[in-house]
Amino acid sequence: MTRPRVGVAVLTRGDRMPELLALLASVAEQDEPAARVVVVGNGTVLTSLPEGVTAVELDENLGVSGGRNVAWRRLREFGDVDVLVDLDDDGLLIQADVLRRICDLYAADRRLGIVSFRIADEDGRTQRRHVPRLRAGDPMRRGLVTTFLGGGHALSMPMLEETGGWPDPFFFTHEETDLAWRAVDRGWDVLYEPALVLRHPKTSPARHAVYYRMTARNRVWLAKRHLPAVLVPVYLASWAAYTLVQRPPLAGLKSWWAGFFEGVRTPCPPRRPMRWRTVWRMTRLGRPPVI
Repeated sequence: MTRPRVGVAVLTRGDRMPELLALLASVAEQDEPAARVVVVGNGTVLTSLPEGVTAVELDENLGVSGGRNVAWRRLREFGDVDVLVDLDDDGLLIQADVLRRICDLYAADRRLGIVSFRIADEDGRTQRRHVPRLRAGDPMRRGLVTTFLGGGHALSMPMLEETGGWPDPFFFTHEETDLAWRAVDRGWDVLYEPALVLRHPKTSPARHAVYYRMTARNRVWLAKRHLPAVLVPVYLASWAAYTLVQRPPLAGLKSWWAGFFEGVRTPCPPRRPMRWRTVWRMTRLGRPPVI
C-alpha cells in the first residue's frame, strides 16, 4: 500500500498570530513533512504566513464546522492528500514524529477513519474533558472510542467523502461527535492515540459567549439527526440531568435552556438514524449513545 500523504489544516480568527506562527513552525519541524499546509482565516485577513503555506481568507466567520469544511475542500482540490490533520491555532506539536506516526497508523489500517490526539496543558496534564471516553481516569489508555477531540485530530479523506464532512449548521460544539457517529455508523474506526500530543493552553469552552446555547441546541440536533426515535428522549433527558448536576451559573443555565428549545423547534436535516448494530457497537466500546 502506498504511504499516506498528510495535509495539515488550521483555522484562525487572526487574533493569535504569535501562537499560529509557533504552531506552523512545529509543523515545519516534523521529521516527515506535510504534503500541504492550509490556514483558513475565518472572517479575517491572513498576513506574514511562512512560505509554502496556503492561505484561504473567508469574508465571514463560518464557525468551526464551516471553516473546517473549507479547509477540507481546499485540500481535496490539490488531489495529493490522503489524511487531513486539523490543529487548533493556539496549539503546539511538541514532538517531531507526529505526522510520521499518523502515516504509520493509516498505512496499517484502511478502515481507520479518525485519530484523536491527546490534548495536554502547558504542565503536561490532560483535563478529564479531553479524554474521549466515559472512564477518563487514565488519559494514557489507548483504544477505540466513539468521539474525538477537535483541538488535534486526523481524518481519512475517503471517510470524509463517505460521511459528507462536517455539519455546517452546528457552527461550534459537538460537531466532532456528529462526524464520529456518522463514521462509526459506516464502519470506520475512531482511535484515541495518547502518544500523539498537542500542547494547548488550559482553557474552558464556557469562555465563549455562545457556549451554553450552542451546546444545548447542538445536543438536540445531534439526537434528532442520528438516534433511533426511541433513544432521542433518553439521550436528551440524560444530558439535561447532567447539566443540572454540573450547576452552571444562572445566566448559563438560562442560555442552555434557550438553546435546548431552539434545537427542539428548529430542523437540522437530513435525519439519518444510525443502525441498531451501531448502537450495539458503541455500547461495546463503552459509550452507548444515550449518555
